[in-house]
Amino acid sequence: MTSWPILSLVTFLPLVGAFFCLIVNGPKEAVERNCRSIALVTSGVTFLISLILWARFDPTKAGFQFEEKLDWVPALGIGYHMGIDGISLFFVLLSTLLTPICILASWESVHVRVKEYMVAFLVLETFMVGMFCALDLALFYVFFEGVLIPMFLIIGVWGGPRRVYAAFKFFLYTLLGSVLMLLAIIAIYWQLGTTDLVVAMERLQLPFTWQCYLWLAFFASFAVKVPMWPVHTWLPDAHVEAPTAGSVILAGVLLKMGGYGFLRLSIPLLPEATQYFAPLIFGLSVVAVIYTSLVALVQEDMKKLIAYSSVAHMGLVTIGAFILNIQGVQGSLFQMLSHGIVSAALFLCVGVVYDRMHTREIAAYGGLVHRMPRYAFTFMVFTLASVGLPGLSGFVGEFLVLVGAFKANTWVATLAATGLILGAAYALWLYRKIIFGELTKDSLKGIVDMNRREIVVFLPLLLLSLWMGIYPASFLDPMAASVDKLVGDYQAAIKLARTAALP
Repeated sequence: MTSWPILSLVTFLPLVGAFFCLIVNGPKEAVERNCRSIALVTSGVTFLISLILWARFDPTKAGFQFEEKLDWVPALGIGYHMGIDGISLFFVLLSTLLTPICILASWESVHVRVKEYMVAFLVLETFMVGMFCALDLALFYVFFEGVLIPMFLIIGVWGGPRRVYAAFKFFLYTLLGSVLMLLAIIAIYWQLGTTDLVVAMERLQLPFTWQCYLWLAFFASFAVKVPMWPVHTWLPDAHVEAPTAGSVILAGVLLKMGGYGFLRLSIPLLPEATQYFAPLIFGLSVVAVIYTSLVALVQEDMKKLIAYSSVAHMGLVTIGAFILNIQGVQGSLFQMLSHGIVSAALFLCVGVVYDRMHTREIAAYGGLVHRMPRYAFTFMVFTLASVGLPGLSGFVGEFLVLVGAFKANTWVATLAATGLILGAAYALWLYRKIIFGELTKDSLKGIVDMNRREIVVFLPLLLLSLWMGIYPASFLDPMAASVDKLVGDYQAAIKLARTAALP
C-alpha cells in the first residue's frame, strides 16, 4: 500500500480538468483558449505525476505495486482495487504521454466545439489509465467499455465526411465482443463469489471445457480491440474518418487494450484453454501479418496504409504473447510500446500535411523534401522505426518476438518474418512517393515546413524511439519480473494439468 493514492490521482485528475473546462464561460474565443490551456496543463501535470510511478517502481518485485483497495459494492464482493506491475506500468505512461501530445497537436486544427473536444480527451484519458490499473474484473470492464463513449464522439463529431458510419462501426464491433466478456466475468464471479482479479488468479479452478468457453468469450472482445484478422475491418474506416489526434490515441493506446487483455486476463486465468487455442492465434496472426501488408501496398490514402500496417504489427504482438516464453512475451510488450509511439507519430506526420493541403491522397504529394526538410527528416525517422531499423524502437520488439517464435515454432517465425519484408516495402514506398522526386505540383510550391508547436509535438516521440532502440534494458528490466511470473505460472499450470490427466 502507498502512503497516498497515486494511481487514483493519475486516473481521475483529468476528470478535474474536464470539470473546469465544462464550467468555463465567456466569449467564444476566450472559452476556446481557456479550455485548450486547461486541457494541456491538466494532461501535462498528469503525465509528470505518472513519472513518479516509474521512479518508485521496484523492478525486482513480480507482484502488484502501488495497490489501493476499497469496498465498492461489498454486498456483491465487488471492490475498487487498483495496482500496477511490470506489464501495465508502461501502458499507463504511454496513455498519459500521448494525451497532452494530442491536445497540442489539435491546438490549431480543431475549431468546432473546442470545449467538448477537450473534455472528451480528458475523459478518455481517465478511462484509459483506469483500465490499465484496474485489478477488479468489474472495474476493468467499466473502464474498458467507458473508452468507447468519448472515442465514439471524437470520431462521430470531429471526423471526416463518413464519420457517423465509421463511429457506429467502431462502436458496434467493439461492443458486441465486450458483451461476451461481461458474460465471462459473471461466470467467474459465480465460481468465486468475488470479482477481484488477484483472488481469481490464485483460486480460479475450472474444467477444461469451461475454460474454453470463457477463453472464447474474452477472445471475442480482445481480438476486436487488437484488431485481429478477420475482425479488423472497423479500423481502417475509423482511422480515415477520425481527426488526427483521434487516430493517434486509437493507434497509440486503444489497440494495446486487446493485447493487454490477453496478457492480464486470458493467459493467467485460463492457461489450459490458452495452450489449446494458441495455434488458432498463430494462424490468424500470420494471416494478418501477410495479408494486411499486401493490402497496405495498394492503398491510395496515407491514413489507410498506416492503419493496415498497424494490423500487421499487432499480428506480431499476438504471436509473441501466445508463444509464452520470456523472449516472446517481452517482445510482445515492447512491440506494443514501440508501436504506440511510432504509429502515433506517423499519424501525426499525416496530420501535418493534411492541415496544409486538406488531402490524404498519396498521389497529391511528391518532392516535399525541397520545401519541408525538417518534416522529411522526422517522417524518415519514424518510417525507419516502423520498418524495424536497428537503433530505433521497432527493431527490439520485432527481434525478441521472432527469437521467441523461432524457439517454439520455426514455421510461425518464418511466416511472421515475411511481414517485416513487406512492411519495409510499403513504408519505404510511401516515403518515396511523398518526400522524394521533383516538386512539380503547383499546389505544393507554397507549402511551409513544420512550425515550433509541431516540432515540440514530435520531439518527445523521436527521443523516445531512439532511447528505446539504443537502451532497451531501461524498459525491459522493469517488466522482467512480472513476465517471468506470468510465464512461470502458465507453465506450472500446464504441467499440473498434464500430471492430473495421466491416471
